[in-house]
Amino acid sequence: MSAIAMTADTTVSQASEIETTRPFFSVRDMHAYYGESYIVQGVSLDVRRGEILALLGRNGAGKTSTLRTIARTDNPQMRQGEIWLDGAPIHQMKSFEAARAGIQLVPEDRRIIQGLTVEENLTLAKVAPGNGWSLEQIYQSFPRLAERRTQEGVTLSGGEQQMLAIARALARDLKLLLLDEPYEGLAPVIVQEIERILHSIKPLGITTIIVEQNAVAALKLADRAVILDTGEVVFAGTAKEVLDNAELRHEYLAI
Repeated sequence: MSAIAMTADTTVSQASEIETTRPFFSVRDMHAYYGESYIVQGVSLDVRRGEILALLGRNGAGKTSTLRTIARTDNPQMRQGEIWLDGAPIHQMKSFEAARAGIQLVPEDRRIIQGLTVEENLTLAKVAPGNGWSLEQIYQSFPRLAERRTQEGVTLSGGEQQMLAIARALARDLKLLLLDEPYEGLAPVIVQEIERILHSIKPLGITTIIVEQNAVAALKLADRAVILDTGEVVFAGTAKEVLDNAELRHEYLAI
């Protein structure tokens, strides 16, 4: 093999290694406030492309506030730190700009639009620039929504509304999916359906951060975990490490 060919092969190999090891999404020393209440206190985390990260902690640990700060909502207000998605800075963006950049937040209350059918909720999500999933792709992955496409969205069951909220995010140009308490109040069969969907989008390179009080379910789904306590990161590692560490779970997750 020629020296040039060897060099080219080495370069490709190094580029592939960088792609698989560098974080796709990063938060660096993020601080955020509700008024003068200091909530997110120096959070840093890394997530690779296609990973599922479980963001865990007791009630009041700052999990939802961290998601909202990442999504660049007005509250809490980020006063320090950096947010990077696929090499692009997000920290100076407004929420609509972050959404256009590929960050989609599915909040705990789901925000289904009253007066619109399932299909109208999905179609409205596709109005913004960017190429998300087609309606056909969504209905193939969410057959329950296909059956109820003409039904008003707010009249769906809780589990179906959660599916609609996730499907609406997929209808956008999605790179990072932020899920806040997606399992709350749902039957186990619906939880399994949502987990199936999250596993199915991993190979597409969609990265997910999930906040969930059902920590064991989230850990079994996730690749890695970050635990918060009073707004600070107290653990970052694999999900298996948390599942195997009873002392850590008892101290910070009460399980």
